[in-house]
Amino acid sequence: MLKLAERRQARLSLKPAVTPEPSGEAQTAAAPASQPATSPREVTAVTALVQHLAELGVEQAFGVSGGAIALLFDAIADSSLDLCHFRHETGAAFAATEAHFASGKPTAVFATTGPGLLNALTGITAARWDGAKVILLSGATSSPQRGRWATQETSAYTLPQDALYGQGPIFDYAVRVEHASELTVVARRLRQGMSRAGGFVAHVCLPMSIQASRISGLPAARTFGAAAPTAPKDEVAHIADRLKNGTFGIWAGFGATAAAPLVRELAERASAHVFCSPRGKGIMPENHPLYLGVTGLGGHSEVTDFMYQHRPDRLLVLGTRLGEATSFWDRDMVPAKGFVHVDIDPEVPGAAYPDAETHAVQAEIEAFLRDLLEHFPRPNSRAASLGDARASAEPVPLPVAGQRPVRPQVLMSALQRLVVRDTDAPILAECGNSFAWCNHYLRFPTAGRYRVSTLFGSMGHAAAGVVGAALARGGKAVAVTGDGSMLMNSELSSAAQYGAQAVWVVLNDAGYGMCRDGHRALGLTSEEVGIPQVDFATYAKSVGADGLVVESEDQLDDALALALAAPGPFVVDVRIDASEASPLLKRFESLIKQGSSKNVAGWEARD
Repeated sequence: MLKLAERRQARLSLKPAVTPEPSGEAQTAAAPASQPATSPREVTAVTALVQHLAELGVEQAFGVSGGAIALLFDAIADSSLDLCHFRHETGAAFAATEAHFASGKPTAVFATTGPGLLNALTGITAARWDGAKVILLSGATSSPQRGRWATQETSAYTLPQDALYGQGPIFDYAVRVEHASELTVVARRLRQGMSRAGGFVAHVCLPMSIQASRISGLPAARTFGAAAPTAPKDEVAHIADRLKNGTFGIWAGFGATAAAPLVRELAERASAHVFCSPRGKGIMPENHPLYLGVTGLGGHSEVTDFMYQHRPDRLLVLGTRLGEATSFWDRDMVPAKGFVHVDIDPEVPGAAYPDAETHAVQAEIEAFLRDLLEHFPRPNSRAASLGDARASAEPVPLPVAGQRPVRPQVLMSALQRLVVRDTDAPILAECGNSFAWCNHYLRFPTAGRYRVSTLFGSMGHAAAGVVGAALARGGKAVAVTGDGSMLMNSELSSAAQYGAQAVWVVLNDAGYGMCRDGHRALGLTSEEVGIPQVDFATYAKSVGADGLVVESEDQLDDALALALAAPGPFVVDVRIDASEASPLLKRFESLIKQGSSKNVAGWEARD
């Protein structure tokens, strides 16, 4: 089966060669004196837009076709973009999000009117919350048909306009184009968004009548010189004095990923202990002696023990919102003299702990750390004797021949050895018990190998997103997911169609495991959170993928080796022991404190 890039090249090679029109002075000089200069060749509005996306660096477009975007779909198929025609718009948006993180390049999602657009919103919102660069392209009902109950009508008569076509919680930029001439402004806004630091999620809607409009093209997508915010030198010097005149630790999050070497450098020069948010795993090598562990969902007791026993004067917070999944808003995580919170988004510092002393710094993390390191000389005598490195993984039970069902801790150990240690494949952990086990047990030596959506936390994100990651990498990507998420949105069929080298490791416990554990902890009934057992290996084979079922612990290594060697998509259906409690106690404590328990007062008395 041809890979996407190979099919794209084959498709482009069949197109007739087109001699580009001369432009500017060259065009005028080429025209005879007695004749006017030739006007540029016109193209449809959708063709111009798609060409512009390619100039912005977009290489892949994920989505589901429909009548209202037939011309857009055709323009993508006839362009240099890899068209990935999926089974559901939500899965397509998840795949586009993870393709961005796997490649570092912006991606596109296409969706038709009505249900197509609304289906895409879950994945698009996840992209916004996770800080991806994704552009949603959609259709809309043309103005003469609005208010007349057109099929799948998408207009002010049927859907909220501000949320869909305005800047707000879902989109950084959104517009419904009412005339093809607007596309010049749209192109400029897209260039600006793509050039800025951090994420950018846009929505460009083209009514059917506009898609066929003919224009002379869009301005070249030249790079904007958007400068990231930086902290003044005197402010950095003041912060350095405050950190040096006392003790401090470093709390690193996803926003500090690109600055990972500088985080380590600062920690070693200052002998500062480091802990990370779940999305920040690997920013500090997780076997480093100064690394304490991960916070939040599936977090480590070493972090809370450190804060309780050696409470530092300050915490330098780098690129994390400190939301519930990272901090649980735990008061024990507040340092004695407050936070120094650095983030590119000025609304982040102080939001999670509004009553804690916080020195807010709006700055790009790398630039800030480079300036800060000037105040921490090298070498540091304390950093020269840091001691032995931490163990590469928390001790886990050894696999037992014939032991069934499989204990999740043993599965994590196998993933650590065969995937984290022996390959460069990223691991995407699905929301629920899957990312609790992965957060707690997996250890990454470098940043960028681990992806988890703890903020929006939509089921199916990793299960579908792994397809986009694998396609963007042109290689292996591994999702650790539950059976509930696999049934909700896995895009297995799409993976088989495009030959994605995606691997699903399914924690199959015949139920919504996190809900079941949570209900029990909250004193609620849990009978209805079960799912009839599914054979995902057979399901995979039925859609053109491959897979096998693992029923005992001694089968794990061989099964993972087969999956990693497979040329296409592969499902490892692991029947896990549901009686093993996942490392989610803190999550349940948080829910109880927020009032979910039937016996909140009783819990708080025990806390």
